[in-house]
Amino acid sequence: MTAVEGPALKVPAPDRAPSGSRSGAGADLAARAAQAADAAARHAARADRDRALHPEVERAACEAGFARHFVPGRWGGAQGTFSELLRAVAGLGEACASAAWCAALWAAHGRFAAYLPPAGQRELWATSPDVRIAAGVMPPAGSAEPTGDGWRLQGEWECVSGAESADWLLLAARDTSGAECPARVFLVPREQAAVRDVWHSTGLRGTGSNTVVVAPVTVPGHRTFALTGLLHGTPGPGRARCHSVPAHMGAGLLFAAPALGSARQALKVWSAWACPPAGAAAPARAQASVRETLARSSAEIDAAALLLEQAAWRADTAAVSAAAVTRNRRDAAFAADLLVSAVERLFRTGGRHARDDSGCLQRCWRDVHTAAAHGVLRMETAADAYASAVCA
Repeated sequence: MTAVEGPALKVPAPDRAPSGSRSGAGADLAARAAQAADAAARHAARADRDRALHPEVERAACEAGFARHFVPGRWGGAQGTFSELLRAVAGLGEACASAAWCAALWAAHGRFAAYLPPAGQRELWATSPDVRIAAGVMPPAGSAEPTGDGWRLQGEWECVSGAESADWLLLAARDTSGAECPARVFLVPREQAAVRDVWHSTGLRGTGSNTVVVAPVTVPGHRTFALTGLLHGTPGPGRARCHSVPAHMGAGLLFAAPALGSARQALKVWSAWACPPAGAAAPARAQASVRETLARSSAEIDAAALLLEQAAWRADTAAVSAAAVTRNRRDAAFAADLLVSAVERLFRTGGRHARDDSGCLQRCWRDVHTAAAHGVLRMETAADAYASAVCA
């Protein structure tokens, strides 16, 4: 047969396997996250019903160190790694995906805030690194125009997770002055914004991802920075590795981490039904379809975890390049697809109890589907970016 020639693919060589070692800060985060998970598990059903996290859960997650995880060391932060955060978020997600989602975002937004000028960082973290920051960054909404030494900001931002109980808000807005930088990010005290209660989602109900409304307010110049620097991952004074990687190198894996934890919990709940203790009448595992579900779904969840671990290692360690960024986007999106497939199969074979809207399995099913629907985890977008990088 004659070989068919086509464009050469610049497919990156396989990465080394991610290390299982953890730094002291990462081990501490994992241990404290396990304690926060106890509180999250107790209140998971209530968070789903009330569409907000219980204050005890918010307090426990903050005390565990999520909010300070990416805060620069000079402000008392951990300046941690994506690998450490991935494991801790997934562990918390086994108890409550909504709690894990908010905890992951608190950490991520601390990374964003490291782009503030020094005076802005001081105002934010001088008292404590354990500051809860909610954000509406992509796409930019609202408008901003320079005025004196600051900016006049106004607008509405949708789906701002944890906005109600945040200490501060990071909000991206378009610069309407016609300057070269079309969008900026602004740090606004929570009390200067209103929260419109509109979050009635299928899943991740406890995240309280409501709409933030800001009437015209003046934001001083030390509380703003250009969005392009964050997106591209611009190094700067005092910025560690975790602060200077491009946004897309870490975003997808952190959005997928709560879904990983929720899928693991779904498998536990399903397995308790499918594989009851010895002596139970007519075990479901006797059915070939149930055995196949167990094998396939557990393998998909394990495969998703490996993809996310590899993406986290890449964000922590690998050389920053278009190929590395798009590979992380691809792996996070594909991991989300695997988790949806695994949980969908568990739900469809889980017996009558799986359909109970108060049951854990159904909540996990809803949470995983909702997390995977986030724009950062859309496979078609990730595939376009990956193909553009490797086929260039």
